[in-house]
Amino acid sequence: MKKSESKAAPFWKETPLVDEREIFTELASKKGSSLFLGRYSLSEVRAVLNKKGFLKEARKRFLWPLAYEIDSSEYPLQRLQIYLREPGPETLIVDVKVKETEFVPKELPDGPVPLPPQKAMAFEWLTLQNPLVKFGEQFTPLPGQTRPGLSMRTKIMDLFLYLARLTRKDCLLAFPAYFHNAVLFSRYFHFWNPRKEAEVLAIRQSFSHMPFKQLAWVVHLNCLRREDGTVYEWAAEEQLYPMTRPLKEYFDSRRYKDIVKSGRKFAAFSVDWAEFERKSLDLPTFCGGA
Repeated sequence: MKKSESKAAPFWKETPLVDEREIFTELASKKGSSLFLGRYSLSEVRAVLNKKGFLKEARKRFLWPLAYEIDSSEYPLQRLQIYLREPGPETLIVDVKVKETEFVPKELPDGPVPLPPQKAMAFEWLTLQNPLVKFGEQFTPLPGQTRPGLSMRTKIMDLFLYLARLTRKDCLLAFPAYFHNAVLFSRYFHFWNPRKEAEVLAIRQSFSHMPFKQLAWVVHLNCLRREDGTVYEWAAEEQLYPMTRPLKEYFDSRRYKDIVKSGRKFAAFSVDWAEFERKSLDLPTFCGGA
């Protein structure tokens, strides 16, 4: 499904583009591959984007008019792409793959008491970028980036929290492909495994003096070393934003917090600078050097 945003579209209006009752209505009976999340038409998706301020922010960044594509060919996995003017790899602004699923909590050794399966909105992929800006001295990339980001994490979180509440989910679920993704979203998400939570926080804490992008590349290039000298390799695990009392109590539990505190206290990491210098020769200059 494709659609372009009219240049004259009144995105700034407080009134949604469709009747608000349509947004809040349970539309389970409309499940099908042509609707986003099996429920919502493109007009309804645009209404939510308008309601949560995304369209206004896009216009402020001169990202207007917008074009949309919804791909439901792998339903229940859904893909929403938003472009500047017309679809194409050089005009991509947002690329999100999301699906409704069930998160089955793993029982962890000595961990908090596990919970029953949780209804989740899971992110399989999320790209936010500005096609009008290129990397250079002012904007330098994180691993996996081809364009500078939008600096709209808060807006996007607000948007998906809104959708998750609308569809009565227990949590948002992410599986961060990169270390820096886990750190950037740690303001909102927690790893189900408290030892993984401790590991990520300990690395960030140990190198708080280091530029964040440099640390991201150190980890990505496998130049981080554990206390015993072995290579630290990033391994993704489930990271959740809790939306129900049982999940919030899990992350607030004394047991969870004690494991995180202990893990952060005793974790020790170092950087193999010689290896990093060798591997980072082709990276932007800000990444190189100790």
